[in-house]
Formats: sequence, structure tokens, C-alpha cells
Amino acid sequence: MQTYVIIAILAGIVGIVVGIIIMVIAGKAGLDRSKTEAQAILEESKAKAENTVRQAELDGKQKVLELKQQAERELKDQRNRIHQTENKLLRREDQLNFRDENLTVKEKKLDEQTRLVDDKLTNLSRMEADLQRRIDSQIEVLEKAANMTREDAKKELMEAVEKKSEKDIAAFLREQDEIAQDKAAENARNIIATAIQRYSQEEALERTVSVVTLPSEDMKGRIIGREGRNIKAIEQATGVDLIIDDTPDVITVSCFDPIRREIAKQSLEILMKDGRIQPGRIEDVVEKVTKELDEAILKYGDEAVFRLGLGRMNKELTRLIGRLRYRYSYGQNVLEHSMEVATFTGIMAAELGLNQSLAKRAGLLHDIGKAVDFEQEGSHVQLGAKLAKKYGENDIVINSIESHHGDVPTTSIISELVSAADTLSAARPGARYESMENYIERLEKLEEIAGSFDGVEKAYAIQAGREVRVMVQPEKVDDVAMVKIAHEIKDKIENEMTYPGQIRVTLIRELRVQELAQ
Repeated sequence: MQTYVIIAILAGIVGIVVGIIIMVIAGKAGLDRSKTEAQAILEESKAKAENTVRQAELDGKQKVLELKQQAERELKDQRNRIHQTENKLLRREDQLNFRDENLTVKEKKLDEQTRLVDDKLTNLSRMEADLQRRIDSQIEVLEKAANMTREDAKKELMEAVEKKSEKDIAAFLREQDEIAQDKAAENARNIIATAIQRYSQEEALERTVSVVTLPSEDMKGRIIGREGRNIKAIEQATGVDLIIDDTPDVITVSCFDPIRREIAKQSLEILMKDGRIQPGRIEDVVEKVTKELDEAILKYGDEAVFRLGLGRMNKELTRLIGRLRYRYSYGQNVLEHSMEVATFTGIMAAELGLNQSLAKRAGLLHDIGKAVDFEQEGSHVQLGAKLAKKYGENDIVINSIESHHGDVPTTSIISELVSAADTLSAARPGARYESMENYIERLEKLEEIAGSFDGVEKAYAIQAGREVRVMVQPEKVDDVAMVKIAHEIKDKIENEMTYPGQIRVTLIRELRVQELAQ
């Protein structure tokens, strides 16, 4: 049994050894094949690498050839450009040389001409001196012959020329004056027409007193009160006079101060509406109305400044502007008149290319003195200029206030425009009320001024005082003297009269010769 086992083990060992031998032999055979295949792959890769290197060398040589050819072309182009530039520089150098030669020739000619001119000037100076000596010698001979000095001869000659040309000069001046007047009148008409067309205003009504309408006739007795206590309290609190007459359902409030008159009117209206009319209540109402009216005055001033588009203005000055709403002049509301003047002045200033805002400001403040002239001594012109200076207004505004009635000379065109706008606002139809006495007095004054000149036979004021016709004596006044007299009449009217609008002065010279045949 053991023998079989040993034999089996030996057989197994032999099998294993044989298997190992077989595996070694098989592995050696596979290794040889692998070496053969690797050698083949290596040789193939080497051949491909050699081909790739050769191809790269060919491509590199081709690229180098192309770059060389491109560089040669660029070098050739650059040489061509350099050659062209050299040719241009050569041509320009030739041109400059040619110009230099021409300039040299011209300089020589100029020097020659300058020398000739200097020679001629020298000759002229010498000839002028010689001529002056001859003239002086001739003048000495003439002075001896005429027994008259040079100054005397010049004076006599000038007098003769002046006498001879006096009429020609007067005629020329008259012609130029007519042309200037026509042109100025045309421009003025255009400017004024533009201002009028762009502004419209209601007609003014005459207001010297305030009228309070009563709800019934019985209200008069309640306002008077027992033993007149109520009416006395109203008059004492407001400073006005109440006129109660037979006129039905109305009471008239009279006072030189328009602010007091307005306070009294509003207080009466409140008292009548409330029904409690007694001294204590009257004082309370008057105090309340006074405060409210002061606020309303400031509001009216602010509205006027805002409507005209003006800049900031002193508050007290604005309050004075608002007070003008209760002030009337010849029936024309002064605030409306001032705003109208401001508008006219602004329009005309814009047409003339002037400061429109400053012109409006001057127009609005030209009558500011009327806000206090019933409280302080002095004319509204003086008071207005004083107020404008007090609140630091522009010098042009101050001069416009002082000169709009001709009290002082104007210093600017805006002052002239304010004066014209003031006249225009006052002279438009329905703007102001004028009493018959003032109207007749103005016509008489106009005829008196025109008739005060030597050579005037008669003078007539026509067209409601807008024109004066002057008949001159033909034997004393000739055509040339008429121009002078017309100017003098015009100047005297402007200096001595106050009038709305403008006045035309017309002189008429008529020579009539009559003979009687028998």
C-alpha cells in the first residue's frame, strides 16, 4: 500500500516536472515571437520617424523660402518708397531754390522802388517848402496891396461865406430835421402801436368817495345810533366822515386817506351783515378789518410784482405798491396805472433791446410816492424818489421817478420810456377824468404860449388841445425863421405845460395881395 502511494507521489512529481518543462519551453517560444514582433514594430516606427523628419525638413525649407521671398518683396517696396521720397525732396528743393531766386529779384526791385519813392518824397518836400515860400511872399504882397492882414482877410471871407450860405444851411437843416422827425415818428409809432396792441385795460371811473349800499332805509338809524353814538364811534375809530343824506339806501364815506376810507367801508358792511352795531363791537370790527386790509395790501403788492415777472423786492416797498390799489388819480386807479406803465415800458424796452426787467421795475415804481403823499409833506415825485433811495433801488429807477414829470433831466433811455409810457397810459381814451376847468385852462395856456412869440399873428388850439395852429405875419417871418419859431414854441410848451399825449405845432404863413380896380 505504501508502495502504491510512493509511486503515485513520484508519478505526480514527474507530471509536475514535465508540466514545468513544457511551460518553460512554451514560454521561450512565445518570447521569441514577441521579440520578433517588437523588432518589426520598432523598424516600422523608425521608418515612419525618418519619413516625418524628412517631410518636416521639406516643409521648413519651403517656409524659409516663402519668408525670404516676402522679405525681399518688402525690402523692394521700401526701397521704392525711399526713392520716391528722395525724388519729392529733390523737386521741393528745386522749387525752394526757384522761389528764393524770385524773392531775391523782388527784394532788389522793392529796394529800387523804395529808393525812388524816397527821392520823390524828398523832391516833394523841397517843392512844398519852395511853394510855401512863394505863397508867403504873395500873401505879403496882397496884404500890402489890400492894406489888410491875413486874419482880417480870413475873417471877412468867412463872414461873406456865412452870410451867403446861411439860407442854404437853414434849408438843409430843415430838410434833415423833417427826415429825422419822420423817421423818429415812424419808429415811435411802431413801438407805441406794438405796446398798445399787446396791452388792454378797462376804462377808469372817477372815485373821490366810497359809497356803501344799505339793505334798507332803517339801517341809517341803526348806524347813527342813539344820540349819534354809533356814527361817532365809527368816525372816531376809522378817521372818516360819514355823510348820511336823503339819498335812498346809501351812505357816503368821505376821507382824504383812501386806506381809512376802505377800512370804514368794509367795517360798515360787516356791521350791517352782523346786525350788532354798538361802540364796543365797532372798535373790534375796525381793528379786525385794519389787520385784514394790511395783509390784503401786501398780497396786492406781491401779485403786482409777480404778474410783471420782477425779481425780489423789499417787503415794505411791496406793501407800498399794494397801497396804490386804493389810490386814484383823475379817476384812474394808481396801481392799475403803474402796472400799465410798467407793461408799456417793458414792451418798448424789449423793442429797443434794453433791460426789460429794469424798465418794468422803473415803470411800476414811478408813482410810488402816491402811496404816502396824503400822509407826508411833499410831492409824490419827491416822496417816491426818497422811498426808492431808502430801499436801495437802482439809480435808473430813481431817475425815472424824479424825471417822469420833467422835474429833473433824464439820465437814461429807460427814464424817457417811463415818461412816454406814463403819458400813454394817462392819455388813452377813458383812462382819466379831466375837469372842464382844467381842460379850458390848458387850451388857454397853449394859445398864450404860441402867441407870445414875435411875428405870430394868431394862435388856435384845435383837436381838443392836441394841436396848435399858429398864423405868422408874412412880412416879418420868412420860411427859414418859421423853423426856428416852431422849435421854440415846442420847447416852451414842453417846459411850461403838463399835458397828456403829444401836441403838434403847425405854423402857417400866407401872403395875400389885393388890389381894387375901379
